[in-house]
Amino acid sequence: MTPLLYHFSEEPGIAVFAPRTLPARPELTAPLVWAIEASHQQMYLFPRDCPRALLWPVATTTDEDRAAWFAHVEYAWLERIRTTTLYRYTLPAATFHDLDDAGMWVSRETVAPERVEVVDDLLGALRDDGVELRVLDRLTPLRGVWERTTLHWSGIRLRNAQDWDVPTAPPSERLRALGQA
Repeated sequence: MTPLLYHFSEEPGIAVFAPRTLPARPELTAPLVWAIEASHQQMYLFPRDCPRALLWPVATTTDEDRAAWFAHVEYAWLERIRTTTLYRYTLPAATFHDLDDAGMWVSRETVAPERVEVVDDLLGALRDDGVELRVLDRLTPLRGVWERTTLHWSGIRLRNAQDWDVPTAPPSERLRALGQA
């Protein structure tokens, strides 16, 4: 069964989502529309450009590492998180393909949203989803956390973090296949 799929934006009133290439991912040459499963929406309850690192338990997580979702952001972004309004677009799942990676799905076709909801309390939405938000001076102490934990790790917009110079991971084989023209 296909899960409920969302796309988050700071832009209200988007009538269609057209496939596009991502300047930050030049290895993906085919234009794509991106969506996230409802069960992983926590990854996108932030302003678009906010750098963040998220960790959550999976089946292989050890008892020592097991806990609720953790989200790490920099203090420099806290006020923007407090004041940003997001629009959660529900997308039809028919043309989307599961990347089998942290709830991400992609489509090569233009899609029209089925509905849109306003999310104007991001901190409240994170709390309601069971996310423990940790605010740090910098995210750089998290470098290499993916090698030191049995939690799943996802970093988003880390290129915007202060002093972050760790290259992004290569795309999964599934994403590479879908992201080629």
